[in-house]
Amino acid sequence: MFKFLQSVVAGSGSGLKDLPYNIGEPYSSAWGSWIHSRGTSRDDGSPVSIFSLSGSSTNDRHLAAGRNGVKRLRTVRHPNILSFLHSTEVETSDGSSTKITIYIVTEPVMPLSEKIKELKLEGTQRNEYYAWGLHRIAKAVSFLNNDCKLVHANVCLESVVVTQSLDWKLHAFDVLSEFDGNNQGASTGPMLSLLPDYQRLLSSTPSRRLNSSKLLETCEYFQNKLVDTIHFMEILNLKDSVEKDTFFRKLPTLAEQLPRQIVLKKLLPLLASALEFGSAAAPALTALLKMGAWLSAEEFNIKVLPTLVKLFGSNDRAIRVSLLQHIDQFGDSLSSQIADEQIYPHVATGFSDTSAFLRELTLKSMLVLAPKLSQRTLSGSLLKFLSKLQVDEEPAIRTNTTILLGNIASHLNDGTRRRVLINAFTVRALRDTFSPARGAGVMALCATSSYYDSTEIATRILPNVVVLTIDPDSDVRSKAFQAVDQFLQILKQNHEKTSGGESAGDSSTGMASAPGNASLLGYVILKSSITIFCVEKPDICFNGKQMDKCV
Repeated sequence: MFKFLQSVVAGSGSGLKDLPYNIGEPYSSAWGSWIHSRGTSRDDGSPVSIFSLSGSSTNDRHLAAGRNGVKRLRTVRHPNILSFLHSTEVETSDGSSTKITIYIVTEPVMPLSEKIKELKLEGTQRNEYYAWGLHRIAKAVSFLNNDCKLVHANVCLESVVVTQSLDWKLHAFDVLSEFDGNNQGASTGPMLSLLPDYQRLLSSTPSRRLNSSKLLETCEYFQNKLVDTIHFMEILNLKDSVEKDTFFRKLPTLAEQLPRQIVLKKLLPLLASALEFGSAAAPALTALLKMGAWLSAEEFNIKVLPTLVKLFGSNDRAIRVSLLQHIDQFGDSLSSQIADEQIYPHVATGFSDTSAFLRELTLKSMLVLAPKLSQRTLSGSLLKFLSKLQVDEEPAIRTNTTILLGNIASHLNDGTRRRVLINAFTVRALRDTFSPARGAGVMALCATSSYYDSTEIATRILPNVVVLTIDPDSDVRSKAFQAVDQFLQILKQNHEKTSGGESAGDSSTGMASAPGNASLLGYVILKSSITIFCVEKPDICFNGKQMDKCV
């Protein structure tokens, strides 16, 4: 029998070399005579928990119970039962005495008593967390009793541990045994003052004890926001689309009422996983980003950003729309490589979408993504799409395309700017039939004037702008007069410098030679803020400065 038990725990008596884990500092509490220590894997450094139990002889009753616990924990699998990873039995001798130690390696957990002190929850949030934890333990006990026909016989504070996601899990299977109708069991009392149902669980007659599965169904103690929310997320695949949509629309508000640490360590991973694998609806993205805002930048990049990047590859149009609407909330966290290679190829499909709303959102997202794109992507792909959008059937999209070009001009190289900007603003924008588009073209020319030399201003820009001084729209006329004055001032300054012996290089500069206007350019380029219009009543803005409204 002893040899059999040794084989179960992989005991070979060959020392700790059989344990591919490093043992760290012990916790201050553990079940029975066990020592619960922190540990790490020697392979990848991942955290684990290591439980050890020592005895002086092979017949030690504590060791016998410990071997039973190892066998049971190794064979019983359930989401609310501690996950077994590895075990071994080591025999050491110092010459006069022999010491036998059993080691069990599990997922990383912390004693419940220590985690409760660490969380420092109070009031309703504390009670909700306790109810959720006890709900988990009750499910574990129900599984053992009803499905496995086993009796734990020692459910107490020390037999419960807490995972990194704050789940409560049951362990300490040393006295776990088959149910025969006479098991009396042992208990050190309730972890909390529950309801009278608890007394029924401890009936002296096993056959009259309240079934733990019934406790989960009928006990009001387990009916609270935290338990209901996490339970809904765990059975999300069983819910219909209406239930999901209603739940996720309420979730951002509900999350504020739940314990913050449980939301971030338990609910957030469940939500990210649900979105990633398609079981969550688009409104869930709002809740994910709200929870993500409570994380540090480093944690956000680890826990939320990978999910968002994967979602850009989704074929669900509602998901894509939601991502584009909220891209300003996470765009700064994207690296240039991710934005250029993984995000942009998916976003760019929206430029050709049949929905004007999606084309408009795609255009707006470029204000966030364009600074992170490579020159190859900017000149080889993005500008081609913008060229098509400048002749889009929607006038608001044409207008916003001009505004975007003005905003991203600083991210283009000199050759691309010379080739693209003047043609985009004069040949197309200034000749658009939509007056706000013409006004946007004038403003774009003024904002990017530092990129044009005197010859371009005199021969290509001013002739096209002067025509707009007789435009039917008074706002366009006003902007045209302002632009004419600005460009004439630049030419005049260049003339004065040339006459005064300034170098030819200085005489060819535009906006950079006009200090007053240079501040305007700095505001336009550095602020990089764009307002996408509604087709009915567009607000034309250049980097946060409203130009006009078109009714």
